[in-house]
Amino acid sequence: MTSTGLSLFALNASREFGQRVADALGAPLARHEEREFEDGEHKSRPLESVRGRDVYVVHSLYGDPQQSVNDKLVRLLLLLGALRDASAGRITAVIPYLCYARKDRRSKPRDPVSTRYVAGLLESVGADAVITLDVHNLAAYENAFRIRAEHLEARKLFVEFFRSLAGDEPVAVVSPDVGGVKRAEAFRESLERRLGRAATRAFMEKSRSEGVVSGEAFVGDVAGRTAIVIDDIISSGTTLRRAIAACRAQGARRILAAASHGLFTAKAADLLTEPALEQLIVTDTVPPFRLDAAARAKLRIISVAPLFAEAIRRMHAGGSLVELTHD
Repeated sequence: MTSTGLSLFALNASREFGQRVADALGAPLARHEEREFEDGEHKSRPLESVRGRDVYVVHSLYGDPQQSVNDKLVRLLLLLGALRDASAGRITAVIPYLCYARKDRRSKPRDPVSTRYVAGLLESVGADAVITLDVHNLAAYENAFRIRAEHLEARKLFVEFFRSLAGDEPVAVVSPDVGGVKRAEAFRESLERRLGRAATRAFMEKSRSEGVVSGEAFVGDVAGRTAIVIDDIISSGTTLRRAIAACRAQGARRILAAASHGLFTAKAADLLTEPALEQLIVTDTVPPFRLDAAARAKLRIISVAPLFAEAIRRMHAGGSLVELTHD
């Protein structure tokens, strides 16, 4: 869409991330207003013309002490709708962390399929496209939207980070559950190409019912190796903690871990005090505001803002995003 100018907005709760995107893109953040009313309602609107422009709105949809997930979602919807009413040429919602993406199917009778409903809300206010990072279920995400749905991955960034950490040591890549095997396998194959040698694979059994995680079976060989546990989201940390314990019991020499989104709810901080875990890597889609300084000692944060900036640059120029996620 090169014939029109580009406008980049970031809602206040995501302004820091939005500024990093803007800096990497070499474009200023456009001005907007967010106003709160005494009854708890609010409004969002652009403060400059967007008529005919290619508009991108950055907003990561996680809950924090100031705004709930639902508060942030509504603010985004209101701004997207206002941009559509203001005759924007194309509107893309840039959502580093997409809320409700884990509820992508009915696990019980009459369950909601929340991923599809959120997609419908974004479409209904006039979004033409969505960009996000490492959703829980890629197929469900792509099928939920009728508009263009782009998906970025942190895999290449993680590979480069772990390539230097692994050195010449033998490596095993571990999925903490069966559902994440494809994700871990894609990482393992990329890591093998960068290391120039083979890496073994392993995964754990996991089942969840009424919020309780169970399953103890471990498949694969990590003995004497640097075990790298790969996941998409750390919420309570239970899944990752079980995988770390299993790797230690199976004789892993070192244990490293990575997840695209670090929510760190409940007692997830305990994960970072686990002696067997050497280092945990997350991206900056969700700031680690729930962790104190001591808990952050083993945490490393990789910014994906440049990745989003490049995706925006390519979309605006009518280019392909395939090279951003494929080796």
